Amino acid sequence: MSSNEEYTPRLRGRYVKETVPALMKRFGYTSTMQVPRLQKIVVNMGLGEAVSNPKLADAAVLELVAITGQKPVITKAKKAIATFKLRQGMPIGAMVTLRRERMWEFMDRLLTLGLPRVRDFRGTSPRAFDGAGNYTLGLKEQIIFPEIEFDKVEKIKGMNITFVTTAETDEEAKELLANLGMPFRS
Repeated sequence: MSSNEEYTPRLRGRYVKETVPALMKRFGYTSTMQVPRLQKIVVNMGLGEAVSNPKLADAAVLELVAITGQKPVITKAKKAIATFKLRQGMPIGAMVTLRRERMWEFMDRLLTLGLPRVRDFRGTSPRAFDGAGNYTLGLKEQIIFPEIEFDKVEKIKGMNITFVTTAETDEEAKELLANLGMPFRS
């Protein structure tokens, strides 16, 4: 990134110019450092069927690279479960942790391109907060992202996207995400 050091993702600029002042006014913060911010976004794709079809794990890795622009880590089973024909160490998922510019770019693409392409979309659930200011969004299909070529998809897989914030309460985190453009159901 040596040639374009001055580049700032669009959503990050919006955070600095609009979100920070709005949250300072709403919650009465005295310093900009008290304002909650987005720390990281974790994209997790569970692959339960990878037990019987190992090629699914490779496909998931390629799809996550296309969606996030970063190579995922393959998550492996911690212990064997005979009922599911699962042995310890078998690949059962893929996960990416996004930070800084990639995090802002991914969130921008999710909000402007991905979510509007969800069928029967009525907004995201306002109840998916964990009590510590983090929000998890579940998607049923990976094909909502324009980077995924529909014809090459073997199996439609869902994913969980967790937004980790520095907010202390769910109310602060919800206000932060709403100001960034998260379309919560009312």
